Amino acid sequence: MGKIIGIDLGTSNSVVAVMERGKPTVITNRKGGRTTPSVVAFTKDGKRLVGQDAERQAVTNPQNTIYSIRRFMGRRFAEVQEEINWVPYQVIEAGNGDAWVQIGDKAYAPPEISAMVLRELKEAAEEFLREKVTEAVIAVPAHFNSSQRQATRDAGKIAGLNVVRIFTEPMAAALAYYDLSKSVDETIVIYDLGGGNCSLSVLEIEDSFVKMKTINGDTRLGGDDFDRRIMDWLTTEFKRDHDIDLSRDSVAMKRLKHSAEQVKCELSSIAETKVDLPFLAADASEPKHLSTHLSRTEFEQMIQDLVEKSIELCKLLLRDSGLSPGEIDEVVLVGGSTRVPMVQEAIRHFFGKKPKKSLNPDEAVAIGAAILGGMRSGEVKDVVFEEVTTLSLGVETRGGVMTPIIGRNSKLPARGRQIVSTAADNQPSIEVHVLQGEREMARDNHTLGRFNLEGIPAAPRGVPQIEVTFDIDADGMVSIIKDSGTTKAQQITMTGAVGLDEREIDRMVQDAKTYAQEDAGGAD
Repeated sequence: MGKIIGIDLGTSNSVVAVMERGKPTVITNRKGGRTTPSVVAFTKDGKRLVGQDAERQAVTNPQNTIYSIRRFMGRRFAEVQEEINWVPYQVIEAGNGDAWVQIGDKAYAPPEISAMVLRELKEAAEEFLREKVTEAVIAVPAHFNSSQRQATRDAGKIAGLNVVRIFTEPMAAALAYYDLSKSVDETIVIYDLGGGNCSLSVLEIEDSFVKMKTINGDTRLGGDDFDRRIMDWLTTEFKRDHDIDLSRDSVAMKRLKHSAEQVKCELSSIAETKVDLPFLAADASEPKHLSTHLSRTEFEQMIQDLVEKSIELCKLLLRDSGLSPGEIDEVVLVGGSTRVPMVQEAIRHFFGKKPKKSLNPDEAVAIGAAILGGMRSGEVKDVVFEEVTTLSLGVETRGGVMTPIIGRNSKLPARGRQIVSTAADNQPSIEVHVLQGEREMARDNHTLGRFNLEGIPAAPRGVPQIEVTFDIDADGMVSIIKDSGTTKAQQITMTGAVGLDEREIDRMVQDAKTYAQEDAGGAD
């Protein structure tokens, strides 16, 4: 069996790792970096850039440079309205209602963009290993729903990878922590704050068994949101000084984004930093420059509510697990945004102990994914793990209520059954609305899709009793099985689901191969 690589497909940066001589090894990209920016760009002369090259030209080509694409994976356009206002590229509504990206005269699905980053990582791994790589484990945020996980799997397929497992980031980090510490009989919390999400999990480690007890998180809370607060503040400062609104200037906003990221990093180690952005805008009289100072105290005031929001998630996490902060042995920090001192202090204050920083926060998830890849290939033995569902799975019932079938934090794989019936006499089919989420009303949860049970024999309403089985597999993917013994209705057709159909995926796979051939030809 060939090598199975482990990938952390991040919002801001991505990392690839592999097991080598019994140890997880982070693979450097073709620029020599251990992390690859999750950025893709299209130049005026038709070239496609990925990673550092794409990030480097982002300021001069903002509308054709795509970053933070993971925030749009597996989501409908209606769901991302608030988030598209601060990216300089154009996000559009595709024919099926999904959020796609428009570059020039071509539209790209988020999995297609992510596949370009994955292919870059795949090729780096092939150069490192000097062999073809066809299989991967990809880690995703804890609270990714089934549509987002499927979008990630689609991205892997488009990139030429068989995704053998979709893995939650907290569990990946837990495997990396266990591999490093070989701790036994510990209850730990993984606090993962990346660029676009906050993932939290309570895990129990006993000998070589790693068990996920509870999970929580928010896929719209991360370092990007910290950056936005700085950008908003800089925009306000500039408008006050020059009466010019930069929010409509995509080039200026990209420069502010880049500067905000730098400021955030600098304030993790110093008390105050200076922001100098010359020639940021101009009016009829002269060019306008931005020059100001920002202190760590001011920055912490900007992000206080975001940090508090993550602590509220910690409270819910412990409530679900039935544990108190004092019963947690270690808190392990993962994700680049955990470098922010205010985040570390908030965690220390809540749990009553200093968080552990023994893992590289940028690399831990990819290392854990590589360890799982080693387990699948037989290179890693004597480690067993158990995951749980991240969101409740249910159906819409009378009154627009969400009725759970499989509850959150159920052991994976999980199975649930629901009896459905007709609402009218002689009704020939039944539509079932399938949802994921924790809200009481169906409209407030995520729609996985609707399926029809057809060919129901004529009968008074409520008489047909049709048992439908819902499965969530180890990857957190949902499937629906109709019990063939209950009715003649055999066919299940899912409609309204988020994501790509097989024809679109096949086209994107072919496009990716064409690009690869063109790149190879250019290299010659």
